[in-house]
Amino acid sequence: MMNELNLMPALAEIFLAIAIMVVLVAGLFAQEDKQPVSHVLSLLAIAGTACAAIYGFESAGSTYAFNTMFVSDPMSKLLKLFACIATAMTLIYSRQYSSERGMLGGTLSGEFYVLALMTLLGQMIMISGNNFLVIYLGLELMSLSLYGLVALRRDHALSTEAAMKYFVLGAMASGFMLYGISMLYGATGSLNLPQVAQAVAAGQASKMVLVMGLVFMVAGLAFKLGAAPFHMWAPDVYQGAPTSVTLLLGAAPKLAAFAICMRLLVEGLGALATDWQQMLLVMAVMSMAIGNITAIAQTNIKRMLAYSTISQMGFMLLGLLSGVFAGSSPEAAANAYSSSMFYAVTYVLTTLGSFAMVMLLSRHGFEADNLDDFKGLNQRSPWFAAVMMVLLLSLAGVPPMVGFYAKLSVLQAALAAGHLWLVLAALLFSLIGAFYYLRVVKLMYFDEPADTSPIIAGGDLKLVLSLNGIAVVALGILPGPLMAACIYSITQALAS
Repeated sequence: MMNELNLMPALAEIFLAIAIMVVLVAGLFAQEDKQPVSHVLSLLAIAGTACAAIYGFESAGSTYAFNTMFVSDPMSKLLKLFACIATAMTLIYSRQYSSERGMLGGTLSGEFYVLALMTLLGQMIMISGNNFLVIYLGLELMSLSLYGLVALRRDHALSTEAAMKYFVLGAMASGFMLYGISMLYGATGSLNLPQVAQAVAAGQASKMVLVMGLVFMVAGLAFKLGAAPFHMWAPDVYQGAPTSVTLLLGAAPKLAAFAICMRLLVEGLGALATDWQQMLLVMAVMSMAIGNITAIAQTNIKRMLAYSTISQMGFMLLGLLSGVFAGSSPEAAANAYSSSMFYAVTYVLTTLGSFAMVMLLSRHGFEADNLDDFKGLNQRSPWFAAVMMVLLLSLAGVPPMVGFYAKLSVLQAALAAGHLWLVLAALLFSLIGAFYYLRVVKLMYFDEPADTSPIIAGGDLKLVLSLNGIAVVALGILPGPLMAACIYSITQALAS
């Protein structure tokens, strides 16, 4: 359904853009370290955005705005909802941590929240982009905000170094993607994804130019996902950024990256599936191998979780590359893509809790980012040791945690596509990866604590973190409703 004057499909983005201006002005007058004005306003803004984003989810089909450059469909609505939830949880987890490190007070009052909301706005634009340039604008809005967030602690050398690395490599990846877009535009004569798909399917464009453009575009996408061999930035930036910013980097952006993979590769360049599937296959295997093997050597838990992210993105790519194969049906494609979407959503939920535990154990002047800082956690707080154990077991894919079902659904899709050797490789690397997750569990339960100071944190952080751990178990036992929502949203996106 298309109406160029209808702005309702972009209601959530318009509301969030106005809310960002309100938070920005409020931050000029607020003393955030004393009265959490920007914090409360930001959470209210995200709540309103989430309601606007999910409104009409049950309505089948797609609606368009801005001359078909912007699309609203069930897939975009569901991903925007989870992006809002992830950002809200990040703000709750990080308030005390950021305040203790001077990121909320003085001249920085409100900046953290404005930039965090702008990353969310960029993600939402990416998720609904139906045009190469709209997707690119959303990508740059998110990326530029994240560059600023990583460097927010201006007097902290490690953060400044991480921001420089992220900026330089991010600019290079954006250049790759833009160059790929320009080649695809030259070959097809359009920037709108439906017209590009028609031109490619009709064989009107030069195959060599299309494949060259595709190579550059996939390289840019791989950087945003943090997939090997374009993963070099992730460990250094995860370690160097303040943990609250690491959470903004490692969680919600993965949902947006999944969305643009669906928009660009599946919806726009589906006729070239045999070409991009081979690229994703190489990246998936390399990501699982490099991520899981290198993580074993890490003593810094943020670097370990960064390599874990690389391996997890390899698993997500398995679902994306299993959607189209010889003799495949629309149902098989929907199952493969929905398993990948389910994996992305549940990974974000689990990684939120993992980094929140790092912030929970940190205190003023002390970063709990080494593995030894988790020694004897069970003696200090049995409940939060259990929560961390649940999160780590989910990342390792141990039943009944949600990570097990997510991995199982992706492996079933890969097996249905005939990638038996790929499934065996994924299982092997998962077994290797289980070591470094279980090592942290061993430190928490069987080692004497190196630090016996009490764990001091706000009630909101403890409550949301507890609910996070419970949700990881609950979704593992009852994954049906979330998987059904993913299948419905993917089916509607593919049908439009």
